[in-house]
Amino acid sequence: MKNLVILISGRGSNMEAIVRACAHEAWSARIAAVIANRPDAAGLAFAASHGIATAVVDHRQYPDRASFDAALAQAIDGYAPDLVVLAGFMRVLTEGFVQHYSGRMLNIHPSLLPSFPGLKTHQSALDAGCRVHGATVHFVTPTLDHGPIVAQSAVPVRTGDDAAALAARVLKTEHTMYPRAIRWFVEGRLALDGERVTLTPPEPQWLFLDDANETQAHTAGEGA
Repeated sequence: MKNLVILISGRGSNMEAIVRACAHEAWSARIAAVIANRPDAAGLAFAASHGIATAVVDHRQYPDRASFDAALAQAIDGYAPDLVVLAGFMRVLTEGFVQHYSGRMLNIHPSLLPSFPGLKTHQSALDAGCRVHGATVHFVTPTLDHGPIVAQSAVPVRTGDDAAALAARVLKTEHTMYPRAIRWFVEGRLALDGERVTLTPPEPQWLFLDDANETQAHTAGEGA
């Protein structure tokens, strides 16, 4: 039984999807805690209503990033996590914190990395004239929005899309893809080989949502 600790900053819709998938699919895991860096994070109420321990480590109470990260790591480690899951956690983490959880911390980023790291990814994709856009699940490394890719999802960019419409379409795929990637970790099926992730036995690590027809297509390319 693996312990998962999920970090959020706001609503935590990906956290909700993970909690539901863990219960519905009977993972050999438990959500040991949901921790937020903001006391008003709406996702805390959802977690508590599902019997999950919650905690707040308010970044505003610490003089610098290093001291906040030290306090956050202490809170996380109190739950003996096998995996730390960033689910809309809006803080840049120090190298020491990331190294402490090397190989056991996942993030989901709303772009097809390595394109568009950082913020405002949906508007950046529109400004660049992208025809597809998406999200990436990856192991966290000290470089922001970088690390071995576990899975990616993509959606079409449609005529008339604005950033909000595109974000909503991408988020729909995240709620499917992120729990799936975490389940692979729980099942011991992910292995790191440098910058590449191997999934054994292999299955598609790519999700495409064509919401015009409400269909999902999966393809597994070489090294997927």
